[in-house]
Amino acid sequence: MPSTAPWWRSAVIYQVYIRSFADGNGDGIGDIAGIRSRLPYLKSLGIDAIWINPWYKSPMADHGYDVADFREIDPLFGSVAEAEALIEEAHRHGIRVIPDIVPNHTSDQHAWFQAALAAGPGSPERERYVFRDGRGPDGAEPPNDWKSCFGGPAWRRLPDGQWYLHLFAPEQPDLNWKNPEVRAEFEDILRFWFTRGVDGFRIDVAHGLIKHPELPDLPVLPDPDSPQAQAPVDHPHWDRDEVHEIYRSWRRVADEFPGDRKFVAEAWAPSPERLARYVRRDGLHTAFNFDFLMTSWDPKALREVIDSSLASLGAVGAPATWVLSNHDVVRHPSRYGREVVRKWTANVPYRPEGPLDLPLGIRRARAAALLMLALPGGAYVYQGEELGLPEVENLPEDVLQDPIWERSGNTDPGRDGCRVPIPWSGQEAPFGFSPDDASGAPWLPQPADWHALSVEAQTGDEASMLELYRRALHLRRDHAALGDSALTWLDTPPGVLAFAREPGFACVVNLSADPYPLPEHDTVVLASGHIEDGHLGTDEAVWLAL
Repeated sequence: MPSTAPWWRSAVIYQVYIRSFADGNGDGIGDIAGIRSRLPYLKSLGIDAIWINPWYKSPMADHGYDVADFREIDPLFGSVAEAEALIEEAHRHGIRVIPDIVPNHTSDQHAWFQAALAAGPGSPERERYVFRDGRGPDGAEPPNDWKSCFGGPAWRRLPDGQWYLHLFAPEQPDLNWKNPEVRAEFEDILRFWFTRGVDGFRIDVAHGLIKHPELPDLPVLPDPDSPQAQAPVDHPHWDRDEVHEIYRSWRRVADEFPGDRKFVAEAWAPSPERLARYVRRDGLHTAFNFDFLMTSWDPKALREVIDSSLASLGAVGAPATWVLSNHDVVRHPSRYGREVVRKWTANVPYRPEGPLDLPLGIRRARAAALLMLALPGGAYVYQGEELGLPEVENLPEDVLQDPIWERSGNTDPGRDGCRVPIPWSGQEAPFGFSPDDASGAPWLPQPADWHALSVEAQTGDEASMLELYRRALHLRRDHAALGDSALTWLDTPPGVLAFAREPGFACVVNLSADPYPLPEHDTVVLASGHIEDGHLGTDEAVWLAL
């Protein structure tokens, strides 16, 4: 019997980082035309929906996360008419479309912010953003000690003496969500795109909209390696309780439209319990599971995060949403290819440490894919993940474009290494990313050896990462045990994770140093590596029919 549960409870959603997915017009930057040209590939892969990073009109100070107009598509990517055509074509392929929405801030070129600059202190226009007088006798010191996520202070002073808040780049002023105009504007933006057929939104910085009204200095955070590192903190601008009122109103907007529209929150919460507050029945539908993404390749840690996630989210009736990589983090083959054992937190982002053993990372990434896709709930696949792309760690300094690079004083290369355009075909760059007659090179250079990782090179190769993902995604869609239902852990030695799901399915992951004898089963459904003499090798995973 077909499931009557909403599609988003078990969906696999493919993240399209639009600049780097496919270039349709040959300028070296991905666009809507490129996405449309690759819809048959996405259908063949077996995904249910695509999430598209911001495509709105933008000066591109932060690659589209600085939005100047939420109702216009940036000409770099196409037009509203092309977006509507993409949505219609994707739906014909059975693929839903989820664009990004960026509610924490706008571009400094947005009409509202330009009006605020012109209107001056105390004006209604400035009430849409977070403007304050400075500290000190002449107001020359910032209003508080908040830091930008991209490095440096989170405040910029204007010639008239006031300061404005920017938790990211100075070109991204923070909106004031206490202002009714801001709330009404975003509800209207949601309706604008829902009317054009989008199936939901990914919410950028969903945990950051509400600021403490007194704008106090930052609390002293515990050492990230201490037992108190994960303790709740009354933070003045992250994960404040009042943010949930906003999302309850957004849920009501989504419910105005037919079909199962969905939201997914990019919410960095200090615990699974805090994350669950975003996805209560009258709030958002799903939230990225960053605890899972940030967990090292360690059996005890992985089981703990799986258990805590399922328990916390299940308590509020929400599905888990698993993710291994995205456009903001080091690609997981390069994470797993290093012996990183410390806990990675939102306050201390992962950076590569020590030599990279890429074959080890790839082997673990194959196993992690089968683990993730066998877990209850939904999952996200970041473009190129299905090709086994590693982080590009040797980009020349003169090509780096992430604002983190400049804001850190050229000490942190930022996120460009996971955003390099993906390879489709051919032996030389741009590997089919752009048309043969392209006028521009890809906006970030691709490694010369990526020809071996292209879609063309891997298609039909049963040992390839691409074919592993294809088989796993199609099996996941067809198997009655997979998707949104419970799991039961099986008894195993400490270095092995194994669980069963009804009817008749088991997943086993061997993270120990020794081969592990498979439990009693009927057949091997899918394996990340070779099964020898009934034993599962180190850092390998298998799906079994029981």
